[in-house]
Amino acid sequence: MASSTPNRDRHPDEAALIDRARRGDRPAFAALVEHYWDRLHRWLYHLARDRHAAEDLAQETCLKAFAGLRTFTPGTNFAGWLFRIAHNNFANHCRSLRRGEALPDDLAADGEGPEEQAQANEALAELGRALRRVPPEFRAALLLRAEEGMSFREIADVLGLTEETARWRVFKARQRLMNLLAPRLGQEKP
Repeated sequence: MASSTPNRDRHPDEAALIDRARRGDRPAFAALVEHYWDRLHRWLYHLARDRHAAEDLAQETCLKAFAGLRTFTPGTNFAGWLFRIAHNNFANHCRSLRRGEALPDDLAADGEGPEEQAQANEALAELGRALRRVPPEFRAALLLRAEEGMSFREIADVLGLTEETARWRVFKARQRLMNLLAPRLGQEKP
């Protein structure tokens, strides 16, 4: 999993691009979207577990961000602001789904040979199944920490929580994952 922080992964001209985009410069906003797209899409995919839903949610997030760009406070964390919009879109998406709808199991892995790839695919599938059993609010916090390398303060900002609650949700998500994966790993539950 990636361990990059949003501050280190900022576009080198982010402040100027934001300023230009706030004045209606679409190519400037397109440059921002291009810079954050992969991370945003990956995070939404890990939450939704559906490639099409992640694509739709990422596109909707970018459209809402562009429409609401005037509400962004220059000098603050643009990535956090963008991920907050994405989180709100995901929450709305979850509310619209039928309760108990099955989520896809299409995790892929790169392996050296067929046997290693099969083992890696099974391990990833097991992790994916366990991750889906973690409540969405905990899963969102864990993925922001593990995939995006966000600090607990940044996670709190994105999810609209206190820093302490963000820290607790990541801890509980990890604890839940370990409990779910312990039998597969041949370990006792913590």
